[in-house]
Amino acid sequence: MMQVKTSQEAIQLEDRYGAHNYHPLPVVLNKGEGVFLWDVEGKQYFDFLSAYSAVNQGHCHPRILKALQEQATKLTLTSRAFHNDILGVYEKYMSDYFGYDKVLPMNTGVEGGETAVKLCRKWGYEVKGIPDNQAKIIFATGNFWGRTLAAISSSTDPSSYEGFGPYMSGYELVPYNDLETLAQKLEDPNVAGFMVEPIQGEAGVVVPDEDYLPKVAELCKAKNVLFIADEVQTGIARTGKRLACDHANVKPDILILGKALSGGVLPVSAVLARDEIMLTIKAGEHGSTYGGNPLACAVAMEALQVVKDEKLAENAERLGGIFRERMESLIQKSDLVNLVRGKGLLNAIIINDTEESSTAWDICIALKNNGLLAKPTHGNIIRFAPPLVITESQLHECADIIEKTILDFESRF
Repeated sequence: MMQVKTSQEAIQLEDRYGAHNYHPLPVVLNKGEGVFLWDVEGKQYFDFLSAYSAVNQGHCHPRILKALQEQATKLTLTSRAFHNDILGVYEKYMSDYFGYDKVLPMNTGVEGGETAVKLCRKWGYEVKGIPDNQAKIIFATGNFWGRTLAAISSSTDPSSYEGFGPYMSGYELVPYNDLETLAQKLEDPNVAGFMVEPIQGEAGVVVPDEDYLPKVAELCKAKNVLFIADEVQTGIARTGKRLACDHANVKPDILILGKALSGGVLPVSAVLARDEIMLTIKAGEHGSTYGGNPLACAVAMEALQVVKDEKLAENAERLGGIFRERMESLIQKSDLVNLVRGKGLLNAIIINDTEESSTAWDICIALKNNGLLAKPTHGNIIRFAPPLVITESQLHECADIIEKTILDFESRF
């Protein structure tokens, strides 16, 4: 197998032979451990993106890798044409862990979203009694749950949807964190569900009012509409609780999980619901060759057990508060940073500039040069989401890097 020797060589290969559907920072990584990443030249970095929260348990966690290796030597894939000896064990583990009747396993986060939409529509027809092909699902503006045609049909981001129409019908939008407009939309008897992120990740770590999720659950229940929580980015301890919805003491009718469900080792996603919803889908109506494969089941159970055993939610809650305090103090020293927001170890700073400006990107390049990896979203927002295994001393070291980088950057202009 060909091996690249320099970052330049690797980047040139990607540019020559790969689709140009990403714009990554110019760093080429080849090793990860815990909160650290190394590039092909051997330079070490703090990871402050965690593969968009897929690596909550840290890179290459030894317990998760052991589970992967042990299962890989026995059985990796059977498809769902046959039973295997670990799928049922995994499904019971997941149901008990999150408190739902049943789980439907898939692979990627966007598949989780697609599964939730299909379940919601089927429930709408079979249980709620919506006339055939009339079911509607409401989404919040600013949502992001992937880039399939179904996902971009609910998007308000032109870079996601422009040039890919026609779009999915039966979708409607309401402003995020707007209960009044949602209540008006829910008056329509053909609405089957409302799908929302408890905190909008890709939109720039947008945190709603404290009463938003409880009122959403209340409104949906009153109108016999399913409350669907997309916790692909916010779930698995990232925000300081097992689920972001736990902060509001609400339980969604349908829960979507992914990313950190495998600790970043391989694609695993899942949708959880009560029997009334889950059992509307019958054999042959939904599935995936790899969904619920033995390897994924073994890895996911160990990844979730690591979260529990190592108290990663508690660590995220405590260190998130410290990090936001450090960033708030930076506002007093810098005219570049004008807002800090987040929960747990899902945080962002808003750069005092326009979305069209390159300032946030240039700051991330400077952060990379100083040994910390982060990436902008929506032009002027920098998201900070380190692995949840980070220690307090490491967090302060990273906050020092961020502060020094921004102040040095600002002093040059």
